[in-house]
Amino acid sequence: MPVQNIIMSSLVEFLKGSYTEFTQKVEWPKWSELQSSTTVVAVTSVLLALFTFGVDSAFSTSIKNVVGSLINLFH
Repeated sequence: MPVQNIIMSSLVEFLKGSYTEFTQKVEWPKWSELQSSTTVVAVTSVLLALFTFGVDSAFSTSIKNVVGSLINLFH
């Protein structure tokens, strides 16, 4: 049997097994579970973005103040 036929039959068997796994063995979440999970992810993402913005702003202001103070010392 040529190598190409072996590869093709292996691919077909893999795809059949994957289809069976997805359609019969995977327990898909309910729509309400997806909505609540999406809400949690969205809220968490917004809070993390706000926290990151706050920390970045604080560090930026601190660095500007330190650099400004150093510049004023040597002028």
